[in-house]
This record gives sequence, structure tokens and C-alpha cells, in this order.
Amino acid sequence: QAQLLESGGGLVQAGGSLRLSCAASGRTFSTYNMAWYRQTPGKERGFVAAITLSGGSTRYADSMKGRFTISRNNAKNTAYLQMNSLKPEDTAVYYCAASRSWSTDFGTYVYWGQGTQVTVSS
Repeated sequence: QAQLLESGGGLVQAGGSLRLSCAASGRTFSTYNMAWYRQTPGKERGFVAAITLSGGSTRYADSMKGRFTISRNNAKNTAYLQMNSLKPEDTAVYYCAASRSWSTDFGTYVYWGQGTQVTVSS
């Protein structure tokens, strides 16, 4: 079972950058595909980015392409989301998630962190 803990959220001005981290417990981090989702009040949790077990493949939501970069360090049991050129509409709670299946489908991710708030001011 994986336990996930996000960090790195905060308040940033539009155009700024943040790097989120997702630290996983246990020795099986490298056996999980990892993803980031985000959620705003009253809306469903939406896909942001995903990365395969080894980090060899990534996938992004269209609105994040070119601005966000997902990565992972299996030796440190940590996944990252580098967010550049942030916009006010990026304001959300960001969650990391883990799955043994490779998918952008919310339902395939069985382990979730508690989330970290990102607020982008205009």
C-alpha cells in the first residue's frame, strides 16, 4: 500500500513558478505509475499529468502542455510537478495519485495524497 504526501503548494503571482513534490512511503514506489490531478470547489478532480514507472513516458492535459513538467526520482520515492507560467485559472488543490495501470482515467488511481493548495494571483 502506498501513502502519498504532497508539498510545495502556496501563493504565487501570475507568470510565476512552483514545484510540487509527492513523497511516497514504502519500497514499491517504482512499481506505480504516478499522476497529478487538480480540483476546484464544485468541480470534479481533473487530470493534469502522468508519468510511467520508469519515467520514460509522460502525458499531459492539453492546457498544461508546455507549461507543466512531471518527473520522478525513484531513488527518492518522489514525484514532482514543475509548474511554470502559472495563470489564475491554475488555482486549485493539487493531488498526486498512484496506480499500477497506465492511464489518465481518474478511476484507475487507487492511492491519493491529501492535496496541496496552489493559488495564483492576478
